[in-house]
Amino acid sequence: MIVSLVRSRWTKASAMVVMLACAEGCGSSLAQPFDKMEQAPITSFRLQNFEPPTAGPATAPTGFQLPPQIQSWVTAGAALLPPGLLPPGLLPGSAAPPPQQNVPRFHDFRILGSMNIGTKKLHDELLSIFGTEKNFDMPRENCMYAEFGVSIGQMNQPPADILVSLSCNQVRTFGFAWPFGAKVGLTPDASKRIVEVMKKTFGG
Repeated sequence: MIVSLVRSRWTKASAMVVMLACAEGCGSSLAQPFDKMEQAPITSFRLQNFEPPTAGPATAPTGFQLPPQIQSWVTAGAALLPPGLLPPGLLPGSAAPPPQQNVPRFHDFRILGSMNIGTKKLHDELLSIFGTEKNFDMPRENCMYAEFGVSIGQMNQPPADILVSLSCNQVRTFGFAWPFGAKVGLTPDASKRIVEVMKKTFGG
């Protein structure tokens, strides 16, 4: 009886030690620095992925020639986004805003709108996307036409900024060390998850 009681108490004590150790050391399964960003503010940006040149002949119905990556995306993949979230000028009959220098920009891309990520669910989903290696592979395109941007606050450091190009299937980062090396290409599942976050964020 005494032996059984001692074993029971020992088992419970061991379980508590494991739980405490995990609480202190296991932490988030996300890669650095995303594992430290649970409370960090996040701002999302809608961006104009391509602007027409300042001068030149009109070579497309929209008044300029879209890059082939964007043309392919509009034909095949842009259906993931509702028309209200597509950058202006991509669909036939729509006009892109004329190029201007004195407009708000996020790493050289014109800002069409911005929203703070206000819900924990969307906040955690973005961190899960960017902080998990399986969501990225080697890029298939050598381009950057960003439809979205994400800026994550960092304590006593510049924000961690991420350009997201669905048309180029990749991301580009600023202000922090990307944890996955050259793997900046978006997997199809990651692209879909990003689209869902942006739809819920901007109401598309």
